[in-house]
Parts: sequence; C-alpha cells; structure tokens
Amino acid sequence: MSRRYEPISSYALIGDCHSAALVSARGSIDWACLRRFDRGAVFCRLLDAEKGGAFELRAEGLQGSRRSYLEETNVLETVFETAEGRARVLDCFTMRKGGRTRPYQQLLRVVEGLEGEVSFEVVIEPRFDYGALPPWLRSHPAEGVYSAVGGDDAVVIGADCPLTVDSAAVRLHGRFKLRAGRRCRFSLVASMAHEIAPKKVSGRSLDRRLEQTIAWWRRWVARGSYGPEHREQVVRSALVLKALTCAPTGAIVAAPTSSLPEVLGGARNWDYRYCWVRDSTLTLSALFAAGYPDVARGFKLFIERTTAGRAADLQILYGCYGERRLPELELEHLEGYRGSRPVRVGNAAAAQRQLDVFGELLDFWHLSEQMGAAISEDEWRFLRGLVEAARALWREPDQGLWEMRGPPRHFVHSKVMCWVALDRGLELAERLGLPGDLEGWRRAREEIRSEVERHGVDPGRGCFVQAFGSPELDASLLLLPLVGFVHANEPRMVATVEQIEKELCADGLLVRRYRAQVDDGLSGEEGYFLMASFWLVEVLAMQGRLEEAEERFGRLLQLGNDLRLFAEEHRPGVGLLGNFPQAFTHVAIIGAAQQLADLRRHGPWSQTAIGHRAAARRQRQEEPSLREPKKR
Repeated sequence: MSRRYEPISSYALIGDCHSAALVSARGSIDWACLRRFDRGAVFCRLLDAEKGGAFELRAEGLQGSRRSYLEETNVLETVFETAEGRARVLDCFTMRKGGRTRPYQQLLRVVEGLEGEVSFEVVIEPRFDYGALPPWLRSHPAEGVYSAVGGDDAVVIGADCPLTVDSAAVRLHGRFKLRAGRRCRFSLVASMAHEIAPKKVSGRSLDRRLEQTIAWWRRWVARGSYGPEHREQVVRSALVLKALTCAPTGAIVAAPTSSLPEVLGGARNWDYRYCWVRDSTLTLSALFAAGYPDVARGFKLFIERTTAGRAADLQILYGCYGERRLPELELEHLEGYRGSRPVRVGNAAAAQRQLDVFGELLDFWHLSEQMGAAISEDEWRFLRGLVEAARALWREPDQGLWEMRGPPRHFVHSKVMCWVALDRGLELAERLGLPGDLEGWRRAREEIRSEVERHGVDPGRGCFVQAFGSPELDASLLLLPLVGFVHANEPRMVATVEQIEKELCADGLLVRRYRAQVDDGLSGEEGYFLMASFWLVEVLAMQGRLEEAEERFGRLLQLGNDLRLFAEEHRPGVGLLGNFPQAFTHVAIIGAAQQLADLRRHGPWSQTAIGHRAAARRQRQEEPSLREPKKR
C-alpha cells in the first residue's frame, strides 16, 4: 500500500493567497483546493491513492529530474531528462495586481522544451468533495476547453494539446511532444458551478500571466529586509507564510492540508486549513522580523470582525473567512495517507478554551505598536477586554497550547501567557496614557507569577513543569524566556532546558512536545515537533551557548526537503510527517535565524527589527526579581 504514496518530503507548495496545491517531485498534483484553502479538494490522491484523483504530467522514458523554485518566487520549476531531450514544467497559481479581491483562481502548468524532443502523457482526474464526487466531464469544441462540474464546484480546463474525455474512467487523457523552445500550457480555472464560463485563455495571455506571477512574488520579496545569514531559508519560509495568508480577509491558515499523520498509520490526523489566533500572531511577528510590518492591518481587522469587537467572543481558531462553526467530520470513504485514518475535515478544537490566546494577541499588538502602528480607540477597547478576560480567567484550567483532548488542566504556559496579556496591556496603558484598571492589572500579574513559581516548579529538579502539580515537562516551557517571563539564564530556566534535553530530545536534536505517558485524551504515539526543536535553538543561543545553537540549527535545516520546506514533524528513519508545509515550523525557523544573527552581530542588547520585541523583553529580564527566584 505504501508504494502508492509519495513521501511527504516529495511535495512542493504552490498558491495564490486564496488557495493552494501540492506538486510531487514526479510532476503530479496530488492535492489541490482550487477555490479557497478550506474548500473540498479537487485533487485528493494525497489522502487516497485510488479514489482521490490527480493531475499527472509524465515524461516518457524519464531518466532523471530536478526541481527548484524560480528565484524568490512561489513558481515551481521541474526539469525532466530523457534519452531524447530535456523539458521543464513551471507550476503556479497565477497572480496579478488587485488579486486580493479579483483573483484569477487559476492553476497554470507550462511545459517547455529545453533540448531535443520529449514526449509527455497527461492525465487529469478531477474528484470533487475530497474524492467523493466524480464530476461531469465535457468537451466544448467551440470554446476550445473542457469542463468538470459537480455539486457546487466547477473547473474549466484549457490545454494546448488535444485531450480525450474518458467518461468511463472520468478523466481527461492526452499525449504530446515538445521540441526545444516550444510550449504546451494547461490552465485550470475554478468557479462556483452556477458561474462556470467555458472560455479559453490564449497562450499569449497565459505567458503574460506567468510573467506577472513571477514579477509579483519578486516584488513582494524585494519589500522585505533579510540579513545575509541563512537568507535563502528565511526568504523561503517567508514565501511559505505569505502563500498561506488569505488575501481577502487577512487570516493565515496553519497549513494547506488536512489529515497528514503525525505517525504513519496513526489517528492523530487533523485539518489545519484554518486560522489559529496563536499561529497567526506568531506568523505576523515572523513577517515583521523579515521586514513586512504592513501585514498586521488585515489580521487585526479579521480578529475584530470575527469577534464582533468583543473580547468575550474570542475563539482560538476560525475559518479563513471568519467562520466560527467548524464541525469536525470523518471522511470514511478515504483510506488516508498510507492508511492513516481517520481522515478529518473541520476541527473540534474551535470549541476549546486555550487561555494563551489573550497573551498572544496582546503581545502581537504590543509589537505592532512598537513597529509604528497607532492604537485606535476601538482597538484599545478590544485589547482592554482581552486584558480583563485574562485577569478573570487565568485561574481556570484549559486545554493548553497543544489542544489536548483530555480533561482541562492548569498548564504553566497558559498561565504565563495570561501574565503576558497583563504585562503588555500595562506597558501600553502606562506608556500611551490609555484607560484601564492598572492597579488591578498589576496585582493580577503578580498573583500569576506567584502561583507559577509556587505550583509550576518541580521542587526536586528545580525546573518548570507542564502543569500545576505534575512532574512532567513540556516543550512550551521553552517559550518562557522568549516572552520575557524569565531570563534564559535564570536557574530554573537552565534546569528546565537541561531536563528537556534529557527527557524530550531524540538524537540530541529533535524535541517532543511532551512524553507519551501524559494523558492527552488521544490514542497513538506523540511525535517530534520541529517548531519546538527550533525554539530550543533560540533558548540555547540566549543562554550563551551560541556555537552549540548554530550547530543544532544547521542540522535541523537539513531535515527540510530539497525545496527548504518543512512539515509539522520529523521522525528519525521516516522523515517529514504531519501537515505540510507547516506555518508554525517556518515561523520558528525565521525566529531562530533572526535570534542567532542578532546575538552574533550585536550581543544581547541589539535593536534589530526582531529586537523591537526582544529588547523590551531583555529589559524586563534584567530586573532583579526576574533573575533570581523569589525567596519564600
């Protein structure tokens, strides 16, 4: 069974800030949501090799291939070599100025001869609603296109070569040959079924759209500011994060895929095509660090709209257009990636309580203000509500950062992020003269610190722990110095890092979120999370272990695929696992790269772009009360 599936590392991402697709190294589009990130997939072979459907381009007599993105773009180039010649395929979603509200909604594949002559076979098998609905395929000779219609979905397919409609197999099939300098183009334009417009786009127009797309991505990269250290990886990670931004709304999806497993054959398979508040704030902070301060406005408006301006109505995640109800369903007709079932769409975590989101939002708004964005009266009313919510709820248990599905617990990270909400709210109110119960906020902030120090530290080992009253460790504790709660070299934090390296690390490199003994309400194994592994790099650097941190960072970067893309997890002996590419991992890569460059160039008091956040944290870390444990 496993031979029918490509490794997750085989895939490349293409997208247009509305929708996304994954292209395998052998030239097959095995996953594509064409109208928007969270709509039913049109190609779904990634989750069922037999029923899912795909768009294949096969070079006959293939002897070898290589691929890369065109420099500083999300346009994929795959070069195929045969005994008779060489050809390349350029894959992208077409982009244009004004595409935020008027996208082409077009997937474009341009096959171009480079040397000699290469023969290709093309097979297009659309399957709507995640493979559940083989569409009605038709040829439109007068318009020179083909169409696929079913349910509320439609796709218009244009091709420079003739295709045969195979009604029995529900596919389009064709063959063509290319000599050097010649092109064969394929265009898929998505629409609602009742809005379908079977009309061919000329080859000249498609060539212009390809050039527009290349130029669009390069203009976007040119607006950023990237240091020389690890520039290629940081640019690639930024391009991934931009591609996962929903242009019309400002939301950011966690990943473009659903149900890629954390462990092969396991049940920890989740739909990540939604906007997590936490992930989005950290993504935007990473884009700030890469020189894109303007990305914040759309997300701020998204949060204010989806909560109707009321902090009390804040959820931890939303649909990418602001949907609040995301019922979790199991698609029983799909076998799952390499037999990993169930396949899920929707995400029940939308109904969970995760108290850290208050701190994530306040920290983000605080950083945004430091980067020059003014805080309006309406924004402050919303932020003040978040601070008050943190003050009112911090004593309550929750499901925590990792969305555990067992009983709520008093997670240390959640308490600390409530502390962050109060701390950032106080700093903004004091510095900008904004109204609020400042004295009450100060008392609550100190109460949280006192409770974390009393109940969140193991008295024997002297380290922070996952939850009050538990001896277990948690990778989220690595964030405590990154948000300024403790100094990285504070004895309890040093002990925490030592214990994490001892109990949660594999091969001295990869970090688990927590041990398998923890009851998280789920069956199966807990894997190694790449973002937590990059967090450890940052903390080691902050502790002065810079050479070790840089060596570890270099080894971690080697775990990405040949295109510098990373999934959620990596398992020794297996490779990349989990949804792909994962925004959170690429956020952590940018953070670690910037931290290393910052400390290498300027030392602990630098004021680089990311240092606007770090410098304020470091100032707080120098306070004596934060350097040493309070005496009790």
